[in-house]
Amino acid sequence: MSLASVFNIAGTGMSAQSTRLNTISSNIANAETVSSSIDKTYRARHPVFATMFQNAQQGSDSLFADQDQAGSGVQVLGVIEDQSSLTPRYEPNHPAADASGYVYYPNVNVVEEMADMISASRAFQTNVEMMNTAKQMMQRVLTLGQ
Repeated sequence: MSLASVFNIAGTGMSAQSTRLNTISSNIANAETVSSSIDKTYRARHPVFATMFQNAQQGSDSLFADQDQAGSGVQVLGVIEDQSSLTPRYEPNHPAADASGYVYYPNVNVVEEMADMISASRAFQTNVEMMNTAKQMMQRVLTLGQ
């Protein structure tokens, strides 16, 4: 693995955390939207990440070939909807109430979303710091010959 691949790995991490931040902001923005039907109510969304692997030793005939892999970044497999139950509230005077007087609120927990937002923001910052450190190391290598 070369020092230049650090930029690719950190870049995929930054991209994944951007997707995570976008879904969190969508969840928070829709936390108080209501609907008169369970089918039309907003459901919280969460990104699914997976590690991208590359063989550490290409073409090796090692007995431990499955374990001889190094990560080459992260990919977003998709965004899934949270299937936990929605919150029905009896509000007969609400304009969006159904015939029984209930409105349905999304299954978004704003406190959890804020904690996830802080985590995603810190992970993004960590990837930026990795890129800056790799850049400084490469610049120092270039000055060794002077």
